[in-house]
Amino acid sequence: MQKFILTTLSAGAILGTILCIPAISTAQAKATKSTVEKVFNAKSYMLDNGLQIVVVENHRAPVITHMIWYRVGAADEPRGKSGIAHFLEHLLFKGQKHKILGDLEPGEFSKIVRSLGGEDNAFTSQDYTAYYQSISSEHLEKVMTMEAGRMRGIDIPLSEFASENKVIQEERRQRTDNDPRAQMAEQMTEALFPNHPYSIPVIGWMHEIQALEWADAKKFYDQYYAPNNAIVIVSGNVKYKEVFEIAKRTYGIIKRADTPVRARTTSPPFISKTSVTLQHDSIKEPQFRRTYRVPSYRQDAQASLTLEVLADIIGGGSTSRLYKALVIDQKLATNISLSYNSAAWNDSTLSIIATPVSVDKIDALQNAIDAQLRKIVIDGITDQELNDTITRMQGDAIYARDSLSGPAMVIGYNLITGATLDAIEYWPQRIRIVTKEQIQNVSKTYLNPDQPYKTPYVEGFLLPISEDKGDVK
Repeated sequence: MQKFILTTLSAGAILGTILCIPAISTAQAKATKSTVEKVFNAKSYMLDNGLQIVVVENHRAPVITHMIWYRVGAADEPRGKSGIAHFLEHLLFKGQKHKILGDLEPGEFSKIVRSLGGEDNAFTSQDYTAYYQSISSEHLEKVMTMEAGRMRGIDIPLSEFASENKVIQEERRQRTDNDPRAQMAEQMTEALFPNHPYSIPVIGWMHEIQALEWADAKKFYDQYYAPNNAIVIVSGNVKYKEVFEIAKRTYGIIKRADTPVRARTTSPPFISKTSVTLQHDSIKEPQFRRTYRVPSYRQDAQASLTLEVLADIIGGGSTSRLYKALVIDQKLATNISLSYNSAAWNDSTLSIIATPVSVDKIDALQNAIDAQLRKIVIDGITDQELNDTITRMQGDAIYARDSLSGPAMVIGYNLITGATLDAIEYWPQRIRIVTKEQIQNVSKTYLNPDQPYKTPYVEGFLLPISEDKGDVK
């Protein structure tokens, strides 16, 4: 379930270009502590108010990335208030007041960061909300002071609330309502997670966004934005003891709060085949998707670890089974990939995305995908495939160690969704516990095309509109 960011943090790329690495059990990690090297050699400290501070020292350049991760996301929103978690992320840049940590006017937070030569942003998912600053290390105390100040000191003029609501509405129009690919993905997710908050888009439904009020945002903020519901990660040119001292005199003065216990409904099993079809005049080439509902790391660590390796073998690039068979050999698709996202509080997803060479080849493409999955279910994988995949994944972990900003994302992303620091640090040494037999078994359990209702999945067909009045070609 671990994710190693190998690129510089940015708003657009924050959830892209990532490599998943699964976690290991605490017992396994302890067994290897004395003989193996950690990935990041991170130091962790818990403040008296319950805030966890994690520091990764990297002195290659005089810069740092400071991130704070809150254990709250869109899936924690009250029913009928969709979009409030993402909206609140925006509102935290619109003003704050704190008698000790100081006041900031709307927009002043980011202006100060930019004036000091840094950059900042934030992002929201179903399970967490995170804020970050990348800046010269000499300004760490300044950004920690400001970030601590808005943890419990939000203060927003009502005019800013109203204008930002319009910004959120326009964001939904641009990113979802005007993008058929995003529309189909949204509809597929809704179908995949019945009776569960994951079915609701992070940005929210438009009619509910429009109805949000300041009282909704303030109540949500008061419930979840507290030191005992957050993790702070600092990566870069710092000394961990100095970071802990700064954290004590900034975040340390914030009192802990009573935060709600995370409780969510459960999605039922599927009893029928489910698909979503969308035709749009802007689509020039068809796309086929299939998304399975599978265990996250938090639900089943061993299955998650095995699914990570399996996903790389089946669909991890131009050397994968699906690409070689369906793009190079059979020429049924121009591109195909398979990805597994294991970091989730509840069920996670495994997705296949393919571009058929033409609409009339979609059925043949589906059958060919099932044939490749059936081969692994029946025959398993080879020693060479397993060794090559593990070597590649371990190599990526080594490269991630050299990143200045990536460790803050990797550690935060995984800690906030249920991993331990040891699980992250000792992953490269434990990846080889995955066996061919485990991969074959997990394929039988979750990807067996001859047992289509054992693992819930939804298929999606994104199609161009034909000339004959919108009928599918």
